[in-house]
Amino acid sequence: SAVGRGPEVPFSSEAYRISATSRGKELRLTLAPLGPAATQDLVFRFGMSGSFRLCPTARLPRHAHLRFLTRESPPRALCFVDARRFGSWRLGDAWQLGRGPCVLSEYQAFRENVLKNLDDKAFDKPICEALLNQKFFNGIGNYLRAEILYRLKIPPFEKARTVLEALKDQEQARRKKNPSLTLSKKLKLMRENPDLLELCHTVPMEVIAAEKNLFDPDHSDNYAAFKNWLQCYLVPGMSSLRDRNGRTIWFQGEPGPMAPKGQTSRKKRAQLKADPEALTPKVTMRASKRCSRAAAKPPKLAKEDEEVADGPRKGRARGRRKATAAPASSEPDAPVKAKRSRQTSARRGRGEAGSP
Repeated sequence: SAVGRGPEVPFSSEAYRISATSRGKELRLTLAPLGPAATQDLVFRFGMSGSFRLCPTARLPRHAHLRFLTRESPPRALCFVDARRFGSWRLGDAWQLGRGPCVLSEYQAFRENVLKNLDDKAFDKPICEALLNQKFFNGIGNYLRAEILYRLKIPPFEKARTVLEALKDQEQARRKKNPSLTLSKKLKLMRENPDLLELCHTVPMEVIAAEKNLFDPDHSDNYAAFKNWLQCYLVPGMSSLRDRNGRTIWFQGEPGPMAPKGQTSRKKRAQLKADPEALTPKVTMRASKRCSRAAAKPPKLAKEDEEVADGPRKGRARGRRKATAAPASSEPDAPVKAKRSRQTSARRGRGEAGSP
């Protein structure tokens, strides 16, 4: 499409096959013609909202920036859909330089890459920030880091080196105690008592194993299943802070000694699930009180009662007097309504009306 963040794909074929290989946060597609022509490789990064979707060409989704058409009748299209346009693709088969071994497909190399480089300055940072460093944790994103740290009860702003050096010491002690562990016994220990690096492998594997049920964007029930799978990320009752990169980390308990100064931890509040469009009980009650006051009293008295009820919130009271000024003004009604609408929006922004 005209707004996609990727180059034109110089590929044309009457019939071709598409195969895919993933590594960390990247996906490589190979377009292989069924006739005598050259293959074309593309490497995708998905950003926050990118995905692939197979759909009829007559009903293409919005933000379908790249499309591969089928020959069937009626035809369908495999679309790269990215509403926020943080995703991208590039020509060629090379993975992005600087990314470490994949936490899924190259687990042993990933583990060794972390443990042998603990003197790197990346591990001077809090563990929640280190987990997003793709040089060492290729494939870990924002919701995965929250789930991994939560399961191990590790404060997100504990120093990364402190956490991982302890893990390294435990591994060395375990090897000395059981020098001849078989692979099956190692896997059993990993399942029974996983460490942080092992969870970097097994937690994403849980998502992949259930992705057909968890991530189909066309079925809201499946998104509900994904929300039920989450134990920490965006879960009511959990706390959150912004790290030094501006990303929100969700956690339970104390944030840790390297928590940013001047921030107050915010807790996720539970929301009603029955109707996402409905107002909360608090909002409904307050709105009904306003309606009953307005119905029971003449407009002037209702205005006075509203100002008294607001008490010390003088700024908002002045705003209401302006919005309900006497009709001496020569301005037409429309601008006054617009002012009232803006004042109401401002009050909602300050939390007076609450949020759904």
